[in-house]
Amino acid sequence: MHPSPLANPLTTVAQLETTGSQLDGIPADLEDSVRFAGARLTQATGTLLRLPQEVIAQAIVIFMRFWVGPEGGSLADFGADQVSAASLYLTTKLSAYTKSPRSIINVYAYLNSLPAAFVDAEQLQQQKADKHYVSEGTYQTRKTTLFDTEQSILRILGFQLHVAVPYTLCITYLQTLDIFTQLPRPRVSELAKRTIAYLNTALLSPQLLYLTHQPPNLATAAIYLAAKEVAVKLPDVEWWEVFDTDREELGFLVVGLLSVESFAAQEKKRWADKKVPMTVGEIETEVASRRSAERED
Repeated sequence: MHPSPLANPLTTVAQLETTGSQLDGIPADLEDSVRFAGARLTQATGTLLRLPQEVIAQAIVIFMRFWVGPEGGSLADFGADQVSAASLYLTTKLSAYTKSPRSIINVYAYLNSLPAAFVDAEQLQQQKADKHYVSEGTYQTRKTTLFDTEQSILRILGFQLHVAVPYTLCITYLQTLDIFTQLPRPRVSELAKRTIAYLNTALLSPQLLYLTHQPPNLATAAIYLAAKEVAVKLPDVEWWEVFDTDREELGFLVVGLLSVESFAAQEKKRWADKKVPMTVGEIETEVASRRSAERED
């Protein structure tokens, strides 16, 4: 049986309540920060590697799945940067856009060389990424780590790597709502862009919206918000029910999507010009620093 293009295995409430990182003493807020930074790192790397957004989104979902549940990966054992790289490598292997270990390692090395965690997309330079190389010894070491982490992802996820994403579904839903024939082309383009932007926003949600809701629900909520934002009138009836989304679920997703902006602003302010700890050693240092500060208080 082929996996459904409309459905994913969803994370349970129990998996959300306890993670492997928290069992190892990693504070929940630190875990949220690292997951958020790891998702942004995966997005930036995929963009510099010129991957389609659908493939990047699948890699981010794999990255997020790795950390959930008591049996999930722990930040005490795995660096988020390694899991991000391995998730992207694994996802591209399963797609038509395979990338070599060397390409992925070089781009991650470029991104890790940047001075701060929060770098605007305009500051990422494709030319510099293409010309950034690591030494042969460093490459061999990181390639071994990449392959080892890939195996850990497969083991922890039980080889369940299917990820259905809602991008194409959104366009289908807009066509079903007869949007394309009702509006001039510039307005249609604006609505479609905002809808896709909300789907990308959901990938960064600390509520893990891609892990807790199915693609039709995410597509519906993105259309609803985008239409509100660009003042496009949708049918007066409860059209979202046609797409298997009830009012309560739509409301939850709308609130979740709108909350990502404030969460991102808080994270940017919190870390400022610092790097979010993305390796096991950096996590240990951050946790030790917090414990020392608590003792002093």
